[in-house]
Amino acid sequence: MPKDKELVVVTGGSGFIASHIIIKLLKQGFAVRATVRSLAKTDLIKRMLTNGGVQDFSALSFIETDLTRDQNWEQAMAGATYAIHPASPTPTLNFKKEEEMIRPAIDGVLRVLKAARDHQLKRVVLTSAYGAIFAGHKNRTTPYTEEDWSDLSAKNIHPYQKSKTLSEKAAWKFIQEEGNGLELATVNPVSVMGPVLSSDYSHSNIQIQNLLEGKVPAAPKVDSGYVDVRDVADLHLLAMTSPQAAGQRFLATTGETLSMLEVANILREAFPAYADKLPTKELPNAVIKAIALTNPMMKMVALLVGTYAQTSNAKAVRMLGWHPIPAKDAIIATAQSMIDLGLVKSNK
Repeated sequence: MPKDKELVVVTGGSGFIASHIIIKLLKQGFAVRATVRSLAKTDLIKRMLTNGGVQDFSALSFIETDLTRDQNWEQAMAGATYAIHPASPTPTLNFKKEEEMIRPAIDGVLRVLKAARDHQLKRVVLTSAYGAIFAGHKNRTTPYTEEDWSDLSAKNIHPYQKSKTLSEKAAWKFIQEEGNGLELATVNPVSVMGPVLSSDYSHSNIQIQNLLEGKVPAAPKVDSGYVDVRDVADLHLLAMTSPQAAGQRFLATTGETLSMLEVANILREAFPAYADKLPTKELPNAVIKAIALTNPMMKMVALLVGTYAQTSNAKAVRMLGWHPIPAKDAIIATAQSMIDLGLVKSNK
């Protein structure tokens, strides 16, 4: 590991966002120590990084850690200047109690922050989520900003949104009460699109795969913001190095809002060979809610039907000079990468 480079710890190195962050860090001259739940994943990660344009791995190392255990977190942070924490428990569809999703998210964040504090890192950037901002708000008419927090007293908040909200709040509480000078910034992405580097990608991208494979005969009436993963990675680095980012939250969004049918129409125009697989009509809300009663995959979708989803990126643009590419380009890049990697089943 080069001694002249600042070391950044990136958690969950095989993750969709994490892999793009590692690419940006290596290209900008940082050394990276990636945490993985199993060292068996290192070859996969290197293939992903190679697909993202990395050729030199001399500044990259790995350490085996798990967010649900204390082991190796001290070693992971030793000698580092910064840590970026994208790793989070994956949304569980068949949980019996919501604590199964919430508790690991909180405990994982606190393990990372405690180890970072104890090794006197300068700053941690936490990958939070739009889910910590929008949930539980009724009759909204103005775009969501970093000033907003999800209202967990509202009914029908999905445990995934609860986990993101409570884990981010726990992080800010720790910094205030026990941080001993450790700085924190958070990045809260909307639905993350952009080039996938392997078959290991985020649940947001599955939407594109399902559309291209004809698994969505009619689109739910769900609006969403979209952002390219490469821009999300850039925002993490800006949040890590910019003095003014300490103590701040940043919404990672293009500021555009698209319905799922509009996403399908973007794909239809860009990939005419898949046109016959893509939906041309929307599904009534009542049908979605009926399906959700027996289909765990649809429960989160049902809670999003008809909800206001406008967001603002004004803070990141003004404070950090961040300028994301349009949502359309990010969606097309997702689909193109999936097709190129053979992840979309044949449309024949």
